[in-house]
Amino acid sequence: MSACPTLTTERLTLRPLRADDLEPFFAIMSTGPVRAALHVRDGYSRGDAWGTLTSLAGLWELRGLGQWAIEERATGRFVGRAGLYWRVEPEWPGVEVGWMLDPDVWGLGYATEAASRAVRYGFDEVGVDALYSVILPENTRSQAVARRLGFEPFDERVLPWFPSQPHVIWCLERATWEAGPPPVD
Repeated sequence: MSACPTLTTERLTLRPLRADDLEPFFAIMSTGPVRAALHVRDGYSRGDAWGTLTSLAGLWELRGLGQWAIEERATGRFVGRAGLYWRVEPEWPGVEVGWMLDPDVWGLGYATEAASRAVRYGFDEVGVDALYSVILPENTRSQAVARRLGFEPFDERVLPWFPSQPHVIWCLERATWEAGPPPVD
């Protein structure tokens, strides 16, 4: 369908995921804060990380959307991933905006900056009428990012592949996004 484009923001480059992202991606997924925030299972391996990377990269070819690697423009350092995500299961709400960053850059606004660009891509290029973010209730940092982007809690669901806890489904409709940014908190 489409190749992953490279996009830039003020401080970030959003580029296609590459094979050489495996080690920094795995390192980030192995940190305590990321494991806790995303409930990364014990035993998550390099093979699992590789599967995640190839799955995210493959969405571009199969659905015309996907996640980008996030690099700091000033340093070229890989600091995480962000972008659009979709699953085939009927419980999945639609096209999701998601992010995962190195805890060393938490609090710098990178998640909001990258996700904001992904929101614009989702509405302008993919053409969806609503975007979603699927966030665990205790992940207050991601909830704050979603809120800054204009998302609002929409639903709560127990997902079959994660039956131990419900997720809050956040929604941003195109009309809300087109009306302008939400008030700054």
